[in-house]
Amino acid sequence: MLKRLVVVVLALVCLGTQIVAQGDQSSDTDTTVVELGPMQQVLQANAEIIVESSRRTIQPAIDAVANSGLEAAPFVLGTWQDRDMWQRVSDGLFFKVQKSGSDYELTDFDTGEVVATVTKDDIEQIKPNSGIRGLIATALVTFQLNDPDPAKRREALDSLERNANADLLGPLRDSIETEDDPTIRARKERLEKLITITYGNDPEARIAAIEAMAGDLGVDVRAALNPLVATRTRAFDGEVPESMNVAKILRPGTDDLSREDAYALTDGEPLLTDDALRGVLQANIVDGQVGGIPVAELSDPARRIAAFEALEAAGTVPAAATEADVDAAIATKVFASVYAEPNPDITAAANRALGRIETKVGMNQVLDLGLDALSLASIYFLAAIGLAITFGVMGVINMAHGEFIMMGAYTGYVVQQIIPNHTTSIIVAIPLAFAVTFAAGVAMERLVIRWLYNRPLETLLATFGISIALQQLAKNIFGTQARPLTSPDWLGGAWVLNDVVSISTVRIAIFVLALIFLAVFLFIMKRTRLGLETRAVTQNPGMAGAMGINPGRVNMLTFGLGSGIAGIAGVAIGLYAQVTSEIGQAYIVQSFMTVVVGGVGNIWGTLLGAGLIGSLHKGIEWFNPSNTLAAQTYMIIFIIIFIQFRPRGIIALKGRAAGD
Repeated sequence: MLKRLVVVVLALVCLGTQIVAQGDQSSDTDTTVVELGPMQQVLQANAEIIVESSRRTIQPAIDAVANSGLEAAPFVLGTWQDRDMWQRVSDGLFFKVQKSGSDYELTDFDTGEVVATVTKDDIEQIKPNSGIRGLIATALVTFQLNDPDPAKRREALDSLERNANADLLGPLRDSIETEDDPTIRARKERLEKLITITYGNDPEARIAAIEAMAGDLGVDVRAALNPLVATRTRAFDGEVPESMNVAKILRPGTDDLSREDAYALTDGEPLLTDDALRGVLQANIVDGQVGGIPVAELSDPARRIAAFEALEAAGTVPAAATEADVDAAIATKVFASVYAEPNPDITAAANRALGRIETKVGMNQVLDLGLDALSLASIYFLAAIGLAITFGVMGVINMAHGEFIMMGAYTGYVVQQIIPNHTTSIIVAIPLAFAVTFAAGVAMERLVIRWLYNRPLETLLATFGISIALQQLAKNIFGTQARPLTSPDWLGGAWVLNDVVSISTVRIAIFVLALIFLAVFLFIMKRTRLGLETRAVTQNPGMAGAMGINPGRVNMLTFGLGSGIAGIAGVAIGLYAQVTSEIGQAYIVQSFMTVVVGGVGNIWGTLLGAGLIGSLHKGIEWFNPSNTLAAQTYMIIFIIIFIQFRPRGIIALKGRAAGD
């Protein structure tokens, strides 16, 4: 008994010692205070709102972070917006979390350092919805607009352009004063005006912004102004209230407002047209009567209406409004087109601005059309200059000229298969295409053309046959599918003057190439012996031969020169057109028209002819953009009429061709 008592006492003593020790340890733990950083203190003060957030309740927490004045504020807002902010379950602290293998690294918002690695069960993600993320983005813009990094400021402006609202107007205005980058400052000032137009509270500021943007051709400007002049047709009892911003009083039965549309605004019964009335009456004929009115009397419009009203009163047909009811309902209403914007001064300023913009858009469309015409003219000039040389000097109608263009394009394609660098390949392809087509032209002149001088019909048939043979040869070698001739990256863009006027870089390059060849051709013709001999043979081949010039050699070299230039034109055309065996056929007709209209054998005439045909083609397309075939048809008709009055072209050639 005593032994058992001693054991119980010892057990109680040990248990008491453990309890005291645990109490002391617990006391030490409770007195340990974890020091929180300033940003973590802000987050903890708003922890309940952040965790259980909604769009209606979250704003105080966002404001607390944004207005804290701490450097970590944009870091926290960005992390929160990207859904990378998590809360540690054990202590409720917030961290930026990044997955590392199977674990997660916790980054402290105040220090920016990784402070712990935990499992997913130890943390909970903060998931703001799209509405909350939008509010965070608004607060974040204030920091981004003043970020030292210009790239971040440009990103903020891009975001503002996509999702502007009234709350962003103040931060944007504040950031303009401290902006030191001229380009970014100009963007900010422009965007401030656009947001002021749409969301500004001060009417005078909105009008000033509208007037400042009146000459801007940007699509975003018109997108901001158009809602200000948007109208809605409304019906009023008696006079239109003075509070309404009326655009126009409408009269039913006119082009602005039909009777049916006017009646629909009166909220009356469904309209019953004459045809529908006849159908209803016909469907309700009983014993030769409709609503108690004999069928024989229904030829009278008044009796038809009376019959329908009888059916309506009996409940046989649903209620509907007749033409007389429509007239009566419309007569009691005043119809007006009312602006959605209530301030008449703002709508007047918007209308003036849109009018100026439309005028400027029209002028720039003419400029854009002129650039397109100039670009097309340069292509026609490149395609026709070789034909002008051969036709002018030798009087040869070369129907295979388009195939020399095709040979040049395929030469460029083959070079690109060997030299993958697009810039280098084009540099190599241009002289190589000239050499290939020059040799082909010389061979054609020596083997075929020289035996057919002064026999135009036989020459035409022979070159036409050669054209078909070359096309088939190209199909046998390269196939029928289009082959790519890729332009370098630096030719892949466009020169954009504004939202209306633009032209692709490759077309600018073709225009420059055409000018270069014009200069080269003039140099050859005016400054070299070949040019002197060519001009001599052109003006008087007999006298040139008597002076020791070999007309056959001149004809050979001239034909080769024209063919070589056609090959270079093929490389240029292949940069934007599909390279096929028929690529030359698309330009042979225009080339002949250019030469004939300009004046056979005259380079300046060819230049003027290309300009005239290019402008005419684009002008006709502008009037009928959906039918390019019609443009070509009208252009041919115009040229036929033109030749009746100027059979020798714009600049007539003197010499043998003129005599022929």
